[in-house]
Amino acid sequence: MSEKMKQVISVLKETYPDTEISLEFDNTYELLVATMLSAQSTDKMVNEVTPPLFEKYPSVKDLAAAQPDDVVPLIRSLGLYNTKSKSLVGMATKVMTEYDGKIPHTMKGLTSLPGVGRKTANVIMGNAFGIKDSGITVDTHVKRIAKRLGFTEQTTAKKVEQDLMKIVPQEEWVDITHLLISHGREVCKARKPRCNICPLSDICEEAFEFDHFNNT
Repeated sequence: MSEKMKQVISVLKETYPDTEISLEFDNTYELLVATMLSAQSTDKMVNEVTPPLFEKYPSVKDLAAAQPDDVVPLIRSLGLYNTKSKSLVGMATKVMTEYDGKIPHTMKGLTSLPGVGRKTANVIMGNAFGIKDSGITVDTHVKRIAKRLGFTEQTTAKKVEQDLMKIVPQEEWVDITHLLISHGREVCKARKPRCNICPLSDICEEAFEFDHFNNT
């Protein structure tokens, strides 16, 4: 691990000691559904639609028996609701038919499910199964902050993940995602980062540029 990354992890853990995944769930099935719904939607919005969704479809078996058109009214407030409804039912159907009703515990198995990419699979592996060495979940916050801190020049989530995996210890792969997301929401915002209060401003590649811009 680079000294810079070591410092970032240390500072962010001190700044956000209680950070954790913000999606609300009670089991692996619920986390998988919530994570699939979170694409192009905020976790807050997802947490608002999942209670009635899980009330109607409390298990993967119940969801597999549904039609996409049945799911749409429950998630209509989210983006891409038609695509998501088809993916949810497709995922549940495949889990029932090919995995005996159990969410697969491997990256290969998870990414074989409709609507489940590497990002979603990493969330499940780390937060549901406690498997910390499958990869690093890269969302818009993680991608943005990794670039601003000078850890990557890549623009795709997959390549950013590869760069981060080279410098972040495996035991920190789950936590680094939560830490960077918390920092992105609270301080290192996309349009107007709050560099004046950022605990990482002294080691950030772009802090001076943004600080100068925000004060002119």
